[in-house]
Amino acid sequence: MTGAAAKTRVLFVCLGNICRSPMAEGVFRDLVERAGLVDEFEIDSAGTGNWHIGDPPDQRAVRAAAARGIDISGQRARQVRASDFEAFDHLIAMDGANFETLARMAPGNRAGRISLALAHVPGKGRCDVPDPYYGGPEGFERALDLLDEAARGLLNQIARN
Repeated sequence: MTGAAAKTRVLFVCLGNICRSPMAEGVFRDLVERAGLVDEFEIDSAGTGNWHIGDPPDQRAVRAAAARGIDISGQRARQVRASDFEAFDHLIAMDGANFETLARMAPGNRAGRISLALAHVPGKGRCDVPDPYYGGPEGFERALDLLDEAARGLLNQIARN
């Protein structure tokens, strides 16, 4: 692997890693694949909580993603690990609460790797991707729309840098 460029490593983070972050991982992976950049990225997702470790994504998330041609059914939930702050270049939080949890967990020199998903979308600022877990299918559609915007903004930002 001598001479090979380092991959950009991106970790998407929500609370349980069964709705928003698996969808974000799937949307970003799909975007990267369509751009022909698969070899340049390592993409994963995790949760700040431990309730769903080993579980597949919520079936509503799987269905909503599949309707857009994105397969997230093979993903399995995991919890954020201390080593993730070293392993990943970008830790993308779905909302302010998970951003704050990550910031508290981060070693002092790694907090700059954490950002909100929608901070990568011009005009969105500190907006959260709402958690669709307790709602109906429309919440998953709305989350996917926002995650698509965030994924495009993130990829553009990475490409510029």
